[in-house]
Amino acid sequence: MFQTFEVSSQPKQGPPRLKALRAVMAQQGFAAWLTPRADAHQGEYVADCDARLSWLTGFTGSAGFAVCLQDQAGVFVDGRYRVQVRSEVDTDVFTPVDWPETSLSDWLIGALPEGGKVGFDPWLHTITQMQELRKAFANGALEMTASDNLVDQIWTDRPAPPAEAFTARPDALAGESHADKRARIAGALRDAGQNCAVFSSPDSIAWLLNIRGSDIPFNPVPLAFAVLHDTGAVELFCLPGKASAIAAHLGPEVTAHDLAGFAAALGALTGTVRLDPATAPEQFRLLINADIAENPDPVLLPKARKNAAELAGMRAAHLRDGAAMTRFLAWLAEEAPKGGLTEIDVVKALEGFRRQTNLLLDVSFETISGAGEHGAIVHYRVNEQTNSPVRAGELLLVDSGGQYNDGTTDITRTMAIGPAPQGAAQDYTRVLQGMIAISRARFPKGVTGGHLDALARFPLWCAGMDYDHGTGHGVGAYLCVHEGPQGISRRSNVPLEPGMVLSNEPGHYRPGKWGIRIENLIAVHIATPIEGGDDREMQAFETLTWVPFERALIDTALLSQPERDWVNDYHGQTLTKIAPLVNGSALAWLTSACAPL
Repeated sequence: MFQTFEVSSQPKQGPPRLKALRAVMAQQGFAAWLTPRADAHQGEYVADCDARLSWLTGFTGSAGFAVCLQDQAGVFVDGRYRVQVRSEVDTDVFTPVDWPETSLSDWLIGALPEGGKVGFDPWLHTITQMQELRKAFANGALEMTASDNLVDQIWTDRPAPPAEAFTARPDALAGESHADKRARIAGALRDAGQNCAVFSSPDSIAWLLNIRGSDIPFNPVPLAFAVLHDTGAVELFCLPGKASAIAAHLGPEVTAHDLAGFAAALGALTGTVRLDPATAPEQFRLLINADIAENPDPVLLPKARKNAAELAGMRAAHLRDGAAMTRFLAWLAEEAPKGGLTEIDVVKALEGFRRQTNLLLDVSFETISGAGEHGAIVHYRVNEQTNSPVRAGELLLVDSGGQYNDGTTDITRTMAIGPAPQGAAQDYTRVLQGMIAISRARFPKGVTGGHLDALARFPLWCAGMDYDHGTGHGVGAYLCVHEGPQGISRRSNVPLEPGMVLSNEPGHYRPGKWGIRIENLIAVHIATPIEGGDDREMQAFETLTWVPFERALIDTALLSQPERDWVNDYHGQTLTKIAPLVNGSALAWLTSACAPL
């Protein structure tokens, strides 16, 4: 799964809120005001109290920003959201802007007189973002001015921040105590000559301290800030009471403070302070008086390299989830041909099968259920207005996942409902060939996801086809379903390392007809040496997801013998692993679905 398309049912937001914002802008002398989707933690999802972009404009996508002037207002979105933004905003008031094709700096320079004052909330923009804008305006074309948030001043019924308490993650599941983690990362700081690191990313703090939270939809992370000192001690800043229940878990070297004191604490730091400019708010730079070292978050790579306990948990979660998916697919095979099912029925049924495990804590993202032509909308998410019937003779694409205490899952399967439409099997098989190519890949140490991305696309390229999303993203261990820095895409430049978990999800989309995506999760491991090979270290992928593919859509004539053997081996292992976890009609369906090609 990657970031999802959402067609909102909420009413379009007209001029009143924009009018109120413009009045405050005029009072404070701003020619323009920036409203990003982001919160102070720069995550993919935000709490209701931080959904400023949605409140002001009506746009609910997970990326984008608005620029409001006295005479015009633009909502900047990338290619994933250009249909969605026009369905959600009042285009008589807000002009959708194609971004990054049109840069913010160029748009502002063209829209404002020289020297115009552009206001922004420094908690909501990263250091890197502000560096780029100031560089663009270095000739004095415009003036960037930090300010308290103007939207907050007019949002009179703004929701309260999430108040749920944080929870402790057992060492048995984390695979390492937070004391050992803190000591390890603190050692890296000392080696770099740095006295402390400031963290704003909730998943980094969750991993470092072995804690979880329920502040953000679908992602079990705590909304907090933290300072790790080179001694291994940590200062945790959060709303009062959120860390009280885990005081014993945190121990004496981790001190919980009221979030209200965080700004003063930043100002009191001494020595050299490490900040990740890609994720740290610009406000950190403004508040810190000490020397700043701009380096990547020191937790990113250690978090991405899952240890043995985390991988064991991910394997267990995927077996449990695979059994739930098998029950769902058996149910779908029985019910869909009868007619009467809708996309929402599919979403509810699948979540129900996951909840029957009695171990599901949450879904890992809103389930994508796209029937027929909706499957071709890569970021589609069903609602009551778009809900479509699941019809015979069409394809159904379902992208979903679960959050379990021992792991995070993400799987996509595309099914034929009754007879497959003409040409669908050929498209499906080429997508499957790409997924197989990634699954079978062996590669030397130092290879990145950017190097491997073409393997998934090659079968499609040979047929003059492609897809406009990455092949894979990193996945957390009972953390965020989208986890960096690892990935498989043209932009991925991080070397893959043992323990990293990624999705493997090529696809192909025919607008107005169908969408096809097939997704498994995979983990990097050191490959077994091949006799006759050289002595360099090679790596490979372990498959974590065990759910049958859609046999009715596999054109065996397109498969090579090694590809056919891989599918048969995968199905054989799936049957062995999942059969003990299901019974009755689900077991019968699984046995048939896993028969050799």
